[in-house]
Amino acid sequence: MEYTVNKLGKIAGISARTLRYYDEIGLLKPCRINSSGYRIYGQAEVDTLQQILFYRELGMGLNEIAKIIHDPSFDRLTALEEHLRALREREAQLKILINNVKKTILKEKGQITMTDKEKFDGLKKRLIEENEEKYGEEIREKYGEECVLQSNKKFLDLTQEQYEKMQALAEEINAGLENAVQNEEDPAGETGQKLAAMHKEWLTFTWPNYSKEAHAGVVQMYVDDERFTAFYDKNVTGCARFLRDAVLAYLNNEPATKK
Repeated sequence: MEYTVNKLGKIAGISARTLRYYDEIGLLKPCRINSSGYRIYGQAEVDTLQQILFYRELGMGLNEIAKIIHDPSFDRLTALEEHLRALREREAQLKILINNVKKTILKEKGQITMTDKEKFDGLKKRLIEENEEKYGEEIREKYGEECVLQSNKKFLDLTQEQYEKMQALAEEINAGLENAVQNEEDPAGETGQKLAAMHKEWLTFTWPNYSKEAHAGVVQMYVDDERFTAFYDKNVTGCARFLRDAVLAYLNNEPATKK
């Protein structure tokens, strides 16, 4: 069976505009253009679209999806089996979170008690999984597999107090960046240097080993990678760049022996 853009979009639950965009970037081309100029999609394209949407559901970016499905060695059955494995892992994670919420409700009603560790069951693991889905490839390429695994373990081992302090520090940094950019402050000034020091402290909650070179590299990635930039600039444009410049100034003034 063949479909036009509108018909395929309806059965797939996406907009016709999205399908046209997939065509423009070469992610999913129609099998042909009919005499009226309409894009026509056949069974092969329907199957490819299903695969694309599976990958999107797992949090992959379009560039990464394109590399996978256009690879000559791509095997649809193998990909589906990998999807099933990933979804089962997500299902297990959701069960942990559901159980956590149920126990927390009972705790709030005074029917049970919960240890601090129980309160975080599933939460930190899910944060790691989300980070892996979004940035796993990049951070492994930059820092190596062993470093990433050590960082994940350190995060999972955080106490409730440490975890809450890390979260509060992140919020303080983001708010400080937005204020600094809006006030057109100098990244090398007092506020910028305070934020840079706070960012170093925030990193050490999960980094197994801190180095000036790694710190410089990560803030440069905030500027070079549009996903990181979008996170820091979500409310005020320029926050990622301000943080990068503030940290570079901070590292330049920090004694070489200080770790």
